[in-house]
Amino acid sequence: MKTRALWRPLLVVIVIVGWLAVGGIGGQTFGVLSSVQENDNAAFLPSSAESTKAASEHEKFVPSDTVPGLFVVEGLAGPQDVAAIQDWATSAAELPLEGDELGRTVGDVLTSPPIAVPSEDGEAALVIFDVDATTFNENAGEDRVGELVVETVRASWEESGLGYAGYFTGAAGIVADLVGAFAGIDGILLVVALLVVLVILLIVYRSPVLPFLVLATSMIALTGAIILVYQLAKNGVIALNGQSQGIMFILVVGATTDYALLLVARYREELLHRESTYDALAVAWKRSLEPIAASAGTVILGLLVLLLSDLKSNAALGPAGAIGIAAAFLAALTLLPALLLIGGKHARGVFWPSLPRYLGEDAADATSIEAVEARAGFWGRVSRLVDARPRRVWVGSAALLVVMAAGLTQLNADGIGDRDVFLTETESVTGFDVLEAHFAAGATSPVRIIVDESLADEALAAVGDVAGIDDAYLLTPAVVQGGPTAGGGEDPIVVDGRVEINAVTATAASTRASQDVVQDVRDAVHPIDPSALVGGSAAEALDTRLTTDRDITVIIPVILLVILVVLALLLRSLVAPALIVLANILSFAASLGVSALIFAYILGFPGVDPAVPLLAFVFLVALGVDYSIFLMSRAREESLKHGTPEGVRRALAVTGGVITSAGVVLAATFAALGVLPLVFLAQIAIIVGLGVLVDTFVVRSLLVPGLISQIGKASWWPLTGRFSN
Repeated sequence: MKTRALWRPLLVVIVIVGWLAVGGIGGQTFGVLSSVQENDNAAFLPSSAESTKAASEHEKFVPSDTVPGLFVVEGLAGPQDVAAIQDWATSAAELPLEGDELGRTVGDVLTSPPIAVPSEDGEAALVIFDVDATTFNENAGEDRVGELVVETVRASWEESGLGYAGYFTGAAGIVADLVGAFAGIDGILLVVALLVVLVILLIVYRSPVLPFLVLATSMIALTGAIILVYQLAKNGVIALNGQSQGIMFILVVGATTDYALLLVARYREELLHRESTYDALAVAWKRSLEPIAASAGTVILGLLVLLLSDLKSNAALGPAGAIGIAAAFLAALTLLPALLLIGGKHARGVFWPSLPRYLGEDAADATSIEAVEARAGFWGRVSRLVDARPRRVWVGSAALLVVMAAGLTQLNADGIGDRDVFLTETESVTGFDVLEAHFAAGATSPVRIIVDESLADEALAAVGDVAGIDDAYLLTPAVVQGGPTAGGGEDPIVVDGRVEINAVTATAASTRASQDVVQDVRDAVHPIDPSALVGGSAAEALDTRLTTDRDITVIIPVILLVILVVLALLLRSLVAPALIVLANILSFAASLGVSALIFAYILGFPGVDPAVPLLAFVFLVALGVDYSIFLMSRAREESLKHGTPEGVRRALAVTGGVITSAGVVLAATFAALGVLPLVFLAQIAIIVGLGVLVDTFVVRSLLVPGLISQIGKASWWPLTGRFSN
């Protein structure tokens, strides 16, 4: 006894000190995780994508590839204004890139000197700041070279005093604005998420102590995850982007809080029947381990299925998210128990002012179904309702979800253009509007078609006939040097018996319409030359969408199979897991259906990125099944003692409050993604947030309990011998 009295407090101290060390190390990389982000779509495409192959071939024609940086100015009065803009552009190229250790200037990283080109209407001018593609992504201090170019040019224009409206746009401008949008991940996103969780926990626990212990656990778990993710991204093992980083942050905070809620609820329950806080927590930990491990395992395996994605951005989210969930699991089952026991025999004080009172180990009045439901309050009444009318409850719940799923008819998941990704007005998007009003919008980022030299004329004619193509011409040495695209009688550049055709789209390459034009170009040239390759930035966006469509057909079935296997192992059954998976599929359809109506008729989004339904499915089905795991693992435990109907009734009563709290916390943390001004994350936040609430209040509370209660012990087939109806 004396030995136990000594090693228990010592173990608590060792665990806390160990995790504080992890937090100290992880905290140093916390603010620099964004420095290893990659936000260029082209970097995420597989080598098998047609646009990737076209880019590789294009490098043979133009060895120094570029990232277009377009600075457009409007409101000009005459040629003298163009001359003034040219003087400014020349001086801007001489400015140093602040923070660059190599001391380079803007001009040092450009592929050619910036030249001001007037529009045909004389009302605007375009200055091209094309950045070398390799140099663009190089690190320069805490930023990338490309971002520094955009920041330097924009700042120079503000200080020039020329008085015209100028906008930095093009691919370089969009990437810079994306980086700016993600800049709030380390700050505002995390602060908002933590504040939301704190408010909910204060309401749930009605204690000024417990919420801060849970939040401290989640933050230290996050720093632990960051250590590994940072190293993986820094060494090129994964291609981390801003979206993956933001989602990982939310996953860690939400999952840690969920696991903490389950463990603390079971601990509080055990404190009613055990006088020793150490003994109570030991029993609570043991009985919470299996459902929490199953929950974490389901989400980790579900996320790792994303490694099957051909898009490196989705594939990177898999291990990043899995590492985050693993950190949440470890912290919730080691650090949090240590924090809960920091008061020793006075550890009940963490629940102050509502301390759980010891009722005795064998108090029959405390363990009867009536006493359990009385303590459960609202959820006790729900459990009685489900037990009294199980068929009516589950049929009504299923009917409601089917009605909600009808909104899927309004889902437009064909993708959006790069210029539609922002929720707020950005300089790059405004610049595209000005560019389209005064210039041939697609001229600065043409569609590139690589074809056999002998078929060049036929392919050129076919491309020129495609609707949405304003101009098409062969790539010649003069064109590479910025010369005219027509006339001159110069022979095209020929590499390995192939030539390159450049096609100018009527709309900017960043628009959804240009992606459709690229598909039409491919349909036109492939019958002429089956080996033809069609690339360019619009083609990269199209291939990203097509790759995502392929990922959906591969990843979703595998995730469902993984979840089914985990549930079967946890519940030692085949029937109950199958019902839970079907219920969660219906829940996802309902959530996506309602979200589609919100996107189309309330928020007016131009469309939905194809990756949104895929990632929402991964999060919702993997995370949503958690609540069924928490419920059904307890239902199985109780059913072995009291029979299936009463077991379900008890499980629903005792887990109702904690699972509801967990669902609200997770929905609120995902809702925090909405603070970042990006359509993609806003859509993820709405679908997942709504879906978690549907899982919490409909699937776990009504549909699944009603089904299991009516089916009875057959739910546990094939091992039904130990159960009774």
